[in-house]
Amino acid sequence: MSRISAVLGGFALASVFGLAAAQGLVQTQKLSAALANELVGESVAICAKNGYKVVAVVVDLDGVRQAVLRGDGAPIHSMDNAYYKAYTIASLGLSRKEETTKQIADRMAKAPPTTVPQTPLPNVTYAQGAIAIMAGGNTIGGVGVSGAPGGQFDEECARGALAKIKDRMK
Repeated sequence: MSRISAVLGGFALASVFGLAAAQGLVQTQKLSAALANELVGESVAICAKNGYKVVAVVVDLDGVRQAVLRGDGAPIHSMDNAYYKAYTIASLGLSRKEETTKQIADRMAKAPPTTVPQTPLPNVTYAQGAIAIMAGGNTIGGVGVSGAPGGQFDEECARGALAKIKDRMK
């Protein structure tokens, strides 16, 4: 009996020390403030050239707003909706490597009703109009756009803006 206790005690100690060794600093990447501001500015500008009055929001993986820009004349509800889109792609897209809120919405539409959340999740929308911000093959945040006459147009603005800054995301 005492040998079993000693072995179990050894395993317990090893697991405690293993956890302690695994603890430490966690490093994450996110856009600089300057680049996040440029991304929302480009998103709003691209949409404005097409006659759309939009809001653009960039969030990091914690869902924290890094940059927000409300274009001239953009509807007030688009402030929240752009955030919800960016938050959704940064949080839900991450686990399944989805790059747009459209991909999430398409997946949810095919899911059996029993696997789709029955109550709304806070700050989550399945509306099209957000793109994952990727660096080195990893999602580091999301950009959401809202206010164009359809989510596909919101997404086009975000995609075009992301393409303009992509080479500086290192």
